[in-house]
Amino acid sequence: MYKQGFDNELYISKQSEHIRRRIDQFGGKLYLEFGGKLFDDYHASRVLPGFAPDSKIRMLIQLKEEAEIVIVINANDIEKNKVRGDLGITYDLDVLRLIDAFRSFGLYVGSVVLTRWQEQPAAVKFRMRLESLGVKVYKHYSIPGYPSDIAKIVSDEGYGINEYIETTRSLVVVTAPGPGSGKMATCLSQLYHDQKRGIRSGYAKFETFPIWNLPLKHPVNVAYEAATVDLNDMNMIDPYHLEAYGKTTVNYNRDIEIFPVLNAMFEKISGSSPYRSPTDMGVNMAGYCIIDDEAVCEAANMEIIRRYYIALSNRRKEGNIGDNHDVEKLELIMKSAGLDISDRKVAVAAIQKAEQTGKPAAAIELPDGTMVTGKTSRLLGAASAALLNALKVMAGIDDRIDLISPEILEPITGLKVTTLGSKNPRLHPNEVLIALSICAVSDPTAAKAMAQIGKLRRCEMHSSVILSENDDHTLKKLGINLTCEPRYESKRLFHGC
Repeated sequence: MYKQGFDNELYISKQSEHIRRRIDQFGGKLYLEFGGKLFDDYHASRVLPGFAPDSKIRMLIQLKEEAEIVIVINANDIEKNKVRGDLGITYDLDVLRLIDAFRSFGLYVGSVVLTRWQEQPAAVKFRMRLESLGVKVYKHYSIPGYPSDIAKIVSDEGYGINEYIETTRSLVVVTAPGPGSGKMATCLSQLYHDQKRGIRSGYAKFETFPIWNLPLKHPVNVAYEAATVDLNDMNMIDPYHLEAYGKTTVNYNRDIEIFPVLNAMFEKISGSSPYRSPTDMGVNMAGYCIIDDEAVCEAANMEIIRRYYIALSNRRKEGNIGDNHDVEKLELIMKSAGLDISDRKVAVAAIQKAEQTGKPAAAIELPDGTMVTGKTSRLLGAASAALLNALKVMAGIDDRIDLISPEILEPITGLKVTTLGSKNPRLHPNEVLIALSICAVSDPTAAKAMAQIGKLRRCEMHSSVILSENDDHTLKKLGINLTCEPRYESKRLFHGC
């Protein structure tokens, strides 16, 4: 059952004000490294119910007269055609997507930085493409001995060889399509060049997770570990903050490990470091905006179980190859949190329905806690059936009523199999929704069901088999939190549709 635990408007207000204070601290110029997702932060919205996926953008809009965006991409990632797993597009295409998205909100995109530049052929083409589109492009280079050789890095032979990024605003938000792009190095390079030019500037980091002023083992912070098992991130007590202030705060291993190096760089660049701990560098105010800790804990625990199911499904899809131990890591996280897969009620309901029918089944838990199931039939897949049944329940429509008559479904399945050559005659969720929308033109009952679609957002769903990418994509667009049992409906080797 959905319960709000986070005050989003308070967060936007506190966060923007805190960033303004940090700009003033450094004399009017701040390079803000933005970690995580600026758009569509669905992890945050799941573990902090009430957090809007676009919160960070809305916060930046509060600062848009002072802010400009610099997007950083590793040239090696362009050369390797690295793909964002959540969007299925390459990092270079995501740079274009990000530019369009920022501009659509009225935010100024100043430039793109290509890091680890070595004249990689694909990166050269991308630079030319950006410049042909009127986007400023800067090149930053690999520095031998990075990050340990401080004397070399903070010198004319280190940061000094990077092209200086011309910026015009007091807040420079440095973001990237994904991890390993070089955001921090870009910020520090700018500090070095500003210092040589006599420009006062500073650096700060914006990471939503882990939340520094929540306990180490708080479910929200544990859920962050569950979400980043593939990166080997680990939450830790910040020892530097504890020593400096006698206060316990939470950070993660990579920031803690690199802090002595960063501190030395700050001292080399400007003569002293403004920070005494990794926590000091952060500007995250999310912990101050939790209004119902119990609701947040419950939501975070459910996210941990979802991550476990996702890892199980990924292992089944990809095979247990190499040294991928994500499932085992998540099992340990769940055990330490006192969780079991039976705690995910929607999964229990789907499995029970599958056992009763002897066929794949799905279940949806509505925001009020109502459980709705769907079974596989000749014309509908289980996910599609569950979707229609959920719309019926929310609209108060009798379960015996067909929202889409068989007379309409039959020609569609015939088209799929006979003309389009599909092996699966049953309708997918996107096909069902299109059919329902057509029926809604002349059928008031179908129209009543269609009016409920927006209420599917934040619903929980589980399938007794792995769904197709097409189904997964549709359900994500609807805002449904989907998990699947790690098995396929058939024994075929290819499960593309």
